[in-house]
Amino acid sequence: MSWQPTHAQVRAICVAAVLLGAAVLLRRPDAAVFGLPLAFLAAWGRFFRPRERPEVHTELDADVLFEGQGTTYRMRVPESVDPDIDLIVAALPRTLWFQYDPPQAAIAEPVSHGEVRLEVGVRSKRWGLRSLERPTVAATSTVGAYRIQVTSAESQAVTTLPLREGFEAVDAVPRPAGLVGLHRSRRPGEGTELAGVRPFRTGDRLRRINWAVSARTQGLHVTSTWSDRDTEVVIMVDTGGEIGISEGIDGRSSSLDTAVRAAAAIAEHYLRNGDRVRLIDTGSLFRGVRSGSGRAHLRRILDTLVHADRRGRQQDEEQLARRNRVRSDSLVLVLSPLLRPTILGYIVTLVHSGCTVIAVDTLPPDVASIMDLDAHDARSWPLAWRLRLLERRRDLDRLSDLGVPTVPWQGAGTLDEVLRDAARLSAAPRIRS
Repeated sequence: MSWQPTHAQVRAICVAAVLLGAAVLLRRPDAAVFGLPLAFLAAWGRFFRPRERPEVHTELDADVLFEGQGTTYRMRVPESVDPDIDLIVAALPRTLWFQYDPPQAAIAEPVSHGEVRLEVGVRSKRWGLRSLERPTVAATSTVGAYRIQVTSAESQAVTTLPLREGFEAVDAVPRPAGLVGLHRSRRPGEGTELAGVRPFRTGDRLRRINWAVSARTQGLHVTSTWSDRDTEVVIMVDTGGEIGISEGIDGRSSSLDTAVRAAAAIAEHYLRNGDRVRLIDTGSLFRGVRSGSGRAHLRRILDTLVHADRRGRQQDEEQLARRNRVRSDSLVLVLSPLLRPTILGYIVTLVHSGCTVIAVDTLPPDVASIMDLDAHDARSWPLAWRLRLLERRRDLDRLSDLGVPTVPWQGAGTLDEVLRDAARLSAAPRIRS
């Protein structure tokens, strides 16, 4: 694309020609007085028309963000820019779930000696994988006579990870399967967490003898510890549908928003404490994360969660049970609005297999008030929704009878009480029939 005259340049040429023509033909010197300045400006703009096409290099400070974080989209024109270029304007196409600074996502910089830098602040408001479209960059010559549109680089992909809330759980694992975790246990054993000092008993290790206390009490005492525990924590995210309105990190959350953010927070907590975490996405036949531990495993889980809004093939109860086999000693956290019979049936299957299951309710509390009444029958819809909630309450009561607690997600401390109850039940003696 070459330099093209602007509308101002075309108007200046046309008006100057008309006025000068009128001055000659009609012998009107006053018309020449008005036409000569315009002709001079048109000739000036034509004489100083740029010959070279500027190059624009784009870069993004960070292409991986957490919800609410921002980055800077930078556009740079090298120092070799044509000196006859007067102004460079860049505009980013505004995309949903991005907040821009300035709000119009457009910025203009005059060309002076040295390279030109244009910066637009970009803040991501919702998790997911999205792209920033390539900006529209235009360069204008002296007195705004000529303009050229510069094609910049390709669009930039931005990955927004779910916001990891400060989730903590006091009694993290009801039934540990190993002794390699790092969080506090309620059972004594080999570990690093100090439990106290007690008298020596047969079978205690000699290296556990506390010689300072033994010398003071004239009897052997040992230092006891709590066992470090480990188990498989399975996080199952129900992506079968999105209920409610999503307004990003600054507004209301849909059921899918709550499930994804809760899954990220829970995974970070248990992985930080040394447990093995597995992720199951019910919205795909193949997507999921196998059991693992460590910081790299947390990143794998977060990278998988950003694809949760891409609708996939929904699995039925038999497919879930066949493709996602769960160990009987696992702690299963089901993040779901608990409306689909498929999920409720799979929860029952997990309970019968011996798993400790906790259902985390992600249904928005204000879902009834945000429904579009214009799209439904204003008279019958409230009654139908109330009946549906009564059916859901009946299903949750049946799950409670099976020993599956249901708790709404409220951030830190959400699972403390139910985990304590589950730990007490797992420690109680079982009667075999």
